[in-house]
Amino acid sequence: MSYDLNDAQPQMAPIGELIPDGTFAKVRLTIRPGGVNGATPMDAGVLKASQSSDAKMLDCEFTVVEGPHARRKFWQSFTVAGGKVDEKGQSIGWKISKASFRAMVDSALGLDPKDESPAAKAKRVLPGLKHLDGITFAARVMVEPASNPQYRDQNRIANVVLPDEPQHGPVMRGESVPPEPVNAPPRKTASSTPPGWQAPAPAWGAAQPAPAAPNWGAQPGPAASAPAPQPASPQPAVAGAPGAPAMPAWLNG
Repeated sequence: MSYDLNDAQPQMAPIGELIPDGTFAKVRLTIRPGGVNGATPMDAGVLKASQSSDAKMLDCEFTVVEGPHARRKFWQSFTVAGGKVDEKGQSIGWKISKASFRAMVDSALGLDPKDESPAAKAKRVLPGLKHLDGITFAARVMVEPASNPQYRDQNRIANVVLPDEPQHGPVMRGESVPPEPVNAPPRKTASSTPPGWQAPAPAWGAAQPAPAAPNWGAQPGPAASAPAPQPASPQPAVAGAPGAPAMPAWLNG
């Protein structure tokens, strides 16, 4: 008996190495249950409790499914209840997360973000957050500097790429797309500063570049090993949406 290693996949990147800032990638979301119940029966045990507030979060693992960074993972939590509230007493974190989840659905299903037709609205109604498990969409990945220098910087989703953005189609087809850095400057340690060095006087009259704005755009695409997308099998229509089309495959319970 022998072991033929010629067809082995390339080794993964070193542990801790980050996906470059501004990278466009097709990613798959996997929920990491935290044992806290959500608002719907199917979300029993799905959420995670914050250790510093009353917030409840959806703990998500994102895996790049195609391209040079395939199989690379990063993690991000989305507040779905509690935490800071606005003047109306509504959770600010949930409003932000809700926008992200809608963008993920639009990106995965190729829905025009401006499409408010009954059919499009029905596809954006989820029986539970658990149905986001397995959704695959286009995203721009950023490097978020750690607030504490004792911790590592981390990858985060800068924005979900929507179908009306030029990068969406190529990303979902697994094509290479030039990165667009989020312009987060790298931290400088004290040891990297030359002795006696002083910062130059600020150019008060110089115009400062505006930060890159998130581009919420996308178009549907198959998963890394999935065949070309096919019409979803007939499923029960979403409650409260008569005549709604069947839920997509990744939304099946």
